[in-house]
Amino acid sequence: MELKRLFDAIDFQLHKFGNKTDTLTSKVNGTWTPNSTEAIQEAVNKLSAGLIRLGVSGNDLTAEGADKIGIISNNRPEWVIADLAVQQTGAILVPLYPTTNPLEIEFILNDSQTKYVFVSNDEMYQKINALKPKIPSLQNIYSFDTVQGCNHWSELTSNTSQEALQNVEAIKKQIPPSHLATIIYTSGTTGTPKGVMLSHTNIYTCIQYSKESFPFEDNPDKKALSFLPLNHIFEKVITYIYLYSGISIYYAESIDTIGENIREIQPFGFSCVPRLLEKVYEKIMAKGNELKGIKRMLFYWAVGLGKKYDNNVDGGFWYNLQLSIANKIIFKKWREALGNKIEFIVTGGAACPINLLRIFNAAGVPIYEGYGPTENSPVISVGRKGKGNNKYGTVGPPINDIEVKLAEDGEILVRGTTVMVGYYKRPDLTAETIIDGWLHTGDIGVFDEGKYLKITDRKKELFKTSGGKYVAPQPIENKCKENRFIEQILVVGSEKKFVGALIVPSFSSLQEWFKEKGMEYTSNEDAIKNSKVLAKYQSLIEHYNTYFNHVEQIKKFELLPKEWSIETGEMTPKMSLKRKVIMEKFKDVIDRIYADKSSY
Repeated sequence: MELKRLFDAIDFQLHKFGNKTDTLTSKVNGTWTPNSTEAIQEAVNKLSAGLIRLGVSGNDLTAEGADKIGIISNNRPEWVIADLAVQQTGAILVPLYPTTNPLEIEFILNDSQTKYVFVSNDEMYQKINALKPKIPSLQNIYSFDTVQGCNHWSELTSNTSQEALQNVEAIKKQIPPSHLATIIYTSGTTGTPKGVMLSHTNIYTCIQYSKESFPFEDNPDKKALSFLPLNHIFEKVITYIYLYSGISIYYAESIDTIGENIREIQPFGFSCVPRLLEKVYEKIMAKGNELKGIKRMLFYWAVGLGKKYDNNVDGGFWYNLQLSIANKIIFKKWREALGNKIEFIVTGGAACPINLLRIFNAAGVPIYEGYGPTENSPVISVGRKGKGNNKYGTVGPPINDIEVKLAEDGEILVRGTTVMVGYYKRPDLTAETIIDGWLHTGDIGVFDEGKYLKITDRKKELFKTSGGKYVAPQPIENKCKENRFIEQILVVGSEKKFVGALIVPSFSSLQEWFKEKGMEYTSNEDAIKNSKVLAKYQSLIEHYNTYFNHVEQIKKFELLPKEWSIETGEMTPKMSLKRKVIMEKFKDVIDRIYADKSSY
């Protein structure tokens, strides 16, 4: 494989597919507004020149030496243009989630010594500008929207001389594929973000291996929808797969408009997290529940057929006949709601419910699960197109040209060109994570039928919600325990729709509170059922939720009447919580947290 830099994608697309009219498209003032390949190339080169004019440089082309440029924005063409432009200067892009909390933003921008930040709108500008006094390296902020008091990004692209553009070309030629393309910060179990250093080689080879494995065919006539945050490595990789395949990218206006946008542009595919598919399914089922008589009966008959679907096992003549009828009278409407052209949906970040996979695939909406951490750029495996290449409940076979094996404890290890350079400024963590060239993922798995990778557990306490967002429980627990009314707390929510918690109150403090309120304290069991006590703890949790991102906030909790201890088996001799033991012991209580669907 001839190694390329990520920014070579635009030149490659022009050479292979010509000047496509809608390479990157978004809605502007309610109208889909396309950007041609040549227009993108011009904008990228001018922005590179503008950044160089500011003094932005790759310097000695090392992780420490190269300048860092931040971006915190919704998905839009400007995001990709900024990414490409930064790369062409030799500087390194540091992307952040728009929902990142101020404390994490401050840490990331200081740790990376970011010089400039691109923001999407006024909200993001106010967020970064408020932190600017605490970030000595930050020289200026540029916005994509017109924002009062903020420099507009067009200031960097205007008045560009031919000489400046020639200088950009000269600098581009000097940037090797081994140079870092980005540093992506991921939350660790301690809550301190870690900067994952990914080179052009890391990401480019992951793009090509994934493109060949899935496969993605070159097709300049097809459209894809993008809405997963571009700062996430998976959406970034799939963006470059589209660019290198000539596929047009359309950006959803927002999460709330995805359904409408899909019907408008009729994409052939998109990537998402399971939670989105769950929401789509819930809406479909809610509509089905409103049907009456024969229509309702046929709807549930079709869904029942879908639950039995297996892509690797022929259901037989009678089943196939029924499914064919169901597809014509029921599932046809599902496909129409998704634009009627869907050839694939790739989902990752968390396990997708098997029933949902069966039903959608039976309905002619192919869904494939993939897997991989940021540290592997990220793809390790993905369900593939074609018979015998995809099995529900697994994340598919490993992609081509990487090595995957299981350690003695079942931990998934991977080796290849996709493995990160390391953690920024953390050689200690790098040495713990990459041993003899093998990346230790921290995930436990098995090979189903010796072919399909299946994730069975998390080696560490870090977990993901069904929306695919990592949650580190310890920082949340430690913050809550600062309050004298909370003795112990265990945060739960792995593969669930929201974060919940088991809380053991400080009963001595609670007894004092009862006295202050003139109430009689009879027992722990009675106290935790008291409406005033429940209201107090609700207020406490709401207060501590303000310290965390929305996805990390505790939505529901249950109070327990007895402390966890070494003697009763919930704690280790070091007084650490045995998470698995507690979750098994209080499974019924945890089930209650997630039983009320109105809380989702």
